Amino acid sequence: MSPPPSPRARPTQRPVRVLGIDPGSRLCGWGVIDVDGVQTRHVDNGVLVLDEGAPLERRLVNLFSLLTEVVAAHEPTTAAIEGVFQHRNARSALILGHARGVALVVLARAGLPVAEYTPQQIKKAATGTGRAEKAQIQQVVARRLNLPEPPQADAADALAVALCHAQNLAFPAAISLPPQPSRRGGRRQNDAALRALVEAQGQAPPPKPPRASPLRAQPPTRPTGALT
Repeated sequence: MSPPPSPRARPTQRPVRVLGIDPGSRLCGWGVIDVDGVQTRHVDNGVLVLDEGAPLERRLVNLFSLLTEVVAAHEPTTAAIEGVFQHRNARSALILGHARGVALVVLARAGLPVAEYTPQQIKKAATGTGRAEKAQIQQVVARRLNLPEPPQADAADALAVALCHAQNLAFPAAISLPPQPSRRGGRRQNDAALRALVEAQGQAPPPKPPRASPLRAQPPTRPTGALT
């Protein structure tokens, strides 16, 4: 009589490796964590320092190369990045958008799914409040990931992005999206940002489009010889 077949060992599932990015044209923070269910483990973090005196296009090329090296070295399975948010300085917001675009291209070339979160969502997921200061985020990130000391501010923000994504993977309903701005307000902000960029480049700002005057009903013309 042959012995009963031994039960097959279940294949071990590889943890999800999340790359969080805090984009910037001068300092770009990144952080990598492994997520296994509700367990998270710190892998690595760092800050990409770009030459502030170099032209913007050269900084973006350098950002592309350095971020590509980070992706190749740590082989994440998914990525998360801080999304677009309102900025007091329109020109700074546009430059930050360029850096975000480079980061998104790097992640897309690597075939990674990318999630975007607002600063309020990231802070709430990391600290429990959407108005946490940078120092608080550094302390909470170090405590949650068992780091010997708080990471640099930009790296801590990137790790907070990764933790936010990890929480969303485990509990999708826990992170609610804030209300979206109205279309009219968004158009005014886009126009102001465009004009600020053009003025910063030393060009004349584009003229505002004229407002269309409301149509007024004209009295009907009476044909010649009509009876009164």
